[in-house]
Amino acid sequence: MAAGSSSCSPVLLLLLLFLASAGAGAGEASTTSTSTSAPALDQVCGRLGSYYVTPSLCFSALCADASSPCRAARDAPAVAALAARLAADNATAARDSIEAVFSPSSSTSSSPAAAAAAAARSCLQLYAGAVPALRWAARAVAAGRYRGAREVLQAAQYVAAGCEGIAGDAAAALPRENDGFADMAFVAHAVVASMSTD
Repeated sequence: MAAGSSSCSPVLLLLLLFLASAGAGAGEASTTSTSTSAPALDQVCGRLGSYYVTPSLCFSALCADASSPCRAARDAPAVAALAARLAADNATAARDSIEAVFSPSSSTSSSPAAAAAAAARSCLQLYAGAVPALRWAARAVAAGRYRGAREVLQAAQYVAAGCEGIAGDAAAALPRENDGFADMAFVAHAVVASMSTD
């Protein structure tokens, strides 16, 4: 009987090794499912490197406002919808800030002030075209239609730089919302472009 039990030892050992490796595989599977259950924002921001957007830039743009529901986004399409909506909101805020800074009552008759006011009017025209297009893009992304929205967001990236170029020496007088919109448009385009598979 002792000889029979010794011949079962290799079979038992093999069975134990099999069960141990199956248990290790289950542990790996649970680790994998844990990483996919990370917040959608982390996943989306983590995959934007090919668009030259770092995770920290992505987080700071999408979560700049403490009341932003950025971490509550349930999946990648919700993050994309948030990004597109924030781009439209930031463009509106930048337009309104530029309008307030360069309102007709704040300009003087001096040559530099008149040039700055003319530049502001041109800048406002850029934003006047961008805001409705970005509102449309936000609605399209919320509905899961990325193709046209991606192109609108790509074009919007140049609005803030266009304002700076138009303003020339007076660019320092542009409100900080112009720079904030530049970052937001850059990130929003990357997020929406990452959703596009065509």
